[in-house]
Amino acid sequence: MDDNGNNSNSYENQSSGASNPATSTEKLSEEDVFVNHAETAWHKMRREWVGDQSHKPQRAPREPIMSWTTTYEDLLLSTEPFQQPIALAEMVDFLVDIWHEEGLYD
Repeated sequence: MDDNGNNSNSYENQSSGASNPATSTEKLSEEDVFVNHAETAWHKMRREWVGDQSHKPQRAPREPIMSWTTTYEDLLLSTEPFQQPIALAEMVDFLVDIWHEEGLYD
């Protein structure tokens, strides 16, 4: 009988501490905060690799290299390189437009 009384007494002591939301929140915030160390290390390695991007000025968007009047045939028949590299997004937009016109891309 005494054992049951002691068990219930210890249970009440534990539950009474948990009933105070401020105390349990403080314990969670101090002890049980999850820190993703792998993500932290990844961001550190990335900063070392690419440098601090916050101090670099943002580039203004460039004008398209290809003329809006350029056709698919113009690209295929030309043997001259472009004067500047063409951004992948620009080339993809161009090809998708051509494919839409020819019914190849739906």
